[in-house]
Formats: sequence, C-alpha cells, structure tokens
Amino acid sequence: MSEEKILVRYESKDGIGTITLDDPPANTYTYEMMRQLDEAILTARMDDDAHVIMLTGNGEKFFSAGANIGMLNTVTPRFKYFFCLHANLTLNRLEQTPKLTVAALNGHTVGGGLEIAMACDIRIARKDGGKTGLPEVTLGVLPGTGGTQRLCRIVGKSQAIELMTTGKTFSFEEAAGMGIVNYIYESEGFMDQVRSYCQ
Repeated sequence: MSEEKILVRYESKDGIGTITLDDPPANTYTYEMMRQLDEAILTARMDDDAHVIMLTGNGEKFFSAGANIGMLNTVTPRFKYFFCLHANLTLNRLEQTPKLTVAALNGHTVGGGLEIAMACDIRIARKDGGKTGLPEVTLGVLPGTGGTQRLCRIVGKSQAIELMTTGKTFSFEEAAGMGIVNYIYESEGFMDQVRSYCQ
C-alpha cells in the first residue's frame, strides 16, 4: 500500500499556525487534500502555541485554483455530492474556528480557492499577484463550497449575483475595492509581511 501524498502542510511558529495547500502549480483540491485540510484545521485549533491561523498556497502563481477538474471528470455523481458536502463541512469548521484566521493570497485565487479564502476572517493579497473571482459558471456549475453565501455577506446580494453569473475574474486591487480583500501588501517579502500582521 503506497504512502499518502502530503497535500497540506502545517507548521506552528512564533504564535502562528501556518496551513499550506501544497499541490503546485495550481494547488487544486481533491477529496484527499480536503481531508488533510480538515485535519490541519483541527490541529491548528488544538495547538495552544498558535494564536492565529494563516492559510496560503505553495508557490508564487496560485493560492488555489479550486477543485481539481480532472478528478471531478472521473468520479460518479454520488462521489461529487459527498465530496462537496465534506468540503462544505471543512470550510464551515474553518469559518467557525475561534482563533483568528488569515488567508495569505500569494497568487491566483479563483473558484473554490476563493471559497476557501472567504471562509477566513481576513484576506491579504500580494500586489499584482493574480486574479480572483468565482468563474464556475463558465464550466456550467455553481460555486459548490459556500461561495454563494459568503460572497453575498461580503459584497451584498446584487453584486454577488452579478459576479457569479458573469464568471468575471478581477485583480486583487479590484477585490479590495469590493471588500473581498482586506489588505494588499507589496510582492517583495509578502509572506514576511503577512506574518508580521499575524503577530
């Protein structure tokens, strides 16, 4: 039996529990990654040395591009249902974690990637780091992991419907103007700046 690939890494240092989505280049999530993310969230919750939880993606191009479309194209409708159900439960657990959660958007954050980020309390993006949005409609599906509700709460119903039905992607700077992104930090030394914020 082969050893399970590590797709989510957890590190605790200087009061920050860092969860890294680790399947570059796009850090798309499968059921296996969501299970590991769920476990990392629980680990961070119980870590008395971590006062803040920070989520990010491995690499400089993507925070996460959302669900792994290749995986979704090979599974049954029943599997998709339970996959989405578990992903929703995982992001609810993240959202309801008593500790402050910060998403460090180091690169493109689209689809399910933005849904993960919106489950965090605060979103900090890298300047000129990429695009964001919920473009699922271009694939013939709706945002399946809480994006419909969380985006409405952040930008309001009308704008959320517009963004989801057009599938528009936009810059982090535009996202900051809508309130989706809280802060934009310079590209150089981005992760160090986010860690300083978390401390």
